Amino acid sequence: MTRTPPPFAPFEWMIAWRYLRAKRAEGGVSVMTWISLIGITLAVFALIATLAVRSGFRAEFVDTIVGSNAHLTVYHVQHQNEAGQMVRTLPDYEATAERVRGVEGVVRVAPLVKGQVMANANGNNAGIEVHGIAPDDLRQIPRIADPETGVGSLDDFGAGIAIGSGVAQLLGVGLGDSVKVISPNGVKTAFGVSPRVKSYDVTYIFSAGRYDIDRVRVYMPFEEAQLYFNREDVADELEVIVDDPEAAERYASAVGQAAGPGAIIWTWQDASGGFLRALEIEDNVMFVILSVLVLIATMNIVSGLIMLVKNKGRDIGILRTMGLTEGSVLRVFFICGSFTGLFGTLFGVILGCLFAIYIDPIFAAVNYLSGGGVWDPSIRGIYALPAKLQAGDVLSAVALSLGLSFIVTIFPARRAARMNPVEALRYE
Repeated sequence: MTRTPPPFAPFEWMIAWRYLRAKRAEGGVSVMTWISLIGITLAVFALIATLAVRSGFRAEFVDTIVGSNAHLTVYHVQHQNEAGQMVRTLPDYEATAERVRGVEGVVRVAPLVKGQVMANANGNNAGIEVHGIAPDDLRQIPRIADPETGVGSLDDFGAGIAIGSGVAQLLGVGLGDSVKVISPNGVKTAFGVSPRVKSYDVTYIFSAGRYDIDRVRVYMPFEEAQLYFNREDVADELEVIVDDPEAAERYASAVGQAAGPGAIIWTWQDASGGFLRALEIEDNVMFVILSVLVLIATMNIVSGLIMLVKNKGRDIGILRTMGLTEGSVLRVFFICGSFTGLFGTLFGVILGCLFAIYIDPIFAAVNYLSGGGVWDPSIRGIYALPAKLQAGDVLSAVALSLGLSFIVTIFPARRAARMNPVEALRYE
């Protein structure tokens, strides 16, 4: 009784390996194999590199937001103050802040006074956004109080102001220099409202990692900001930090109830939602485009296998007459195609991971060779091209490449399996 060999038997691998090493005299199939291998490698590399940069850009963008801004902001609806003016300040901000601190998941609550004014130093002017905040609260803002990126000490913050690195560059100032802060809404006199001008020493220079923040933001002690902006006994808003920034919307209802009637809650997703949605759409489109690129690369396997089947028609006829089944022939050519896809995917994954790991020196080399200015932070918001290698991205690229490679291999393999041995040997 003849025993049927199992699928993917050793002799099938041997025949497939023999065909993959075909010489030029046998049809130049090895050249097509190398072209297919290189194409899949580059396509998988491009896919993984793009996914890593996409993940890194989103992670860096979100980190700069939640690391230097409130996760939730508590405002107040417009109301009339004691002077009869319509304002949106928080009159009883200390009691409100204390109630919000009691919400589960809230890490920190800080009252803020905010205003947009002009700064002047060394004959240079810059529009700035002043944030009045208590020194202890400022020390708890990760991106601002980072000793690796900041210059100076926050211990001296009560005696001056903290400015962004972009503001310092625009004004041409450093630690210990004096900056004039000019507000058009100053003291009321018999002749109208006179601008308020006051000088402050620079005690700390921070870099939040975001161009738009570093270029306009200035921190001022809370009590001083109340005096400067005529906000005695009130605050403009409450800055709320939670333990899970990605789920900030989940805390909005509880924070709103704790803040009381008239409170308006604004999350960081509300403030940056448009950009995040645009980024998500761009990510999906890029994945589809690069998936098509991988598909095009895998189609080279089809052309190579079709040539291989055509050149090996005589061999297929002989093998069939020797007793090789259609399934064995199909598996032989399936191994040939999938072998190319497997190694192309492997090399592409290696190149993509190396690109993500060593993106900083690679980007520095590209920037140097191009003469600088490749990455403009004023357009992209952050200062460098980030990359974050995630297992899910790598696995999705591998699954896509191998899946397409295996699928497209089936069609020429089926053609070889169905070849009539009589027709294949007719003219031999």
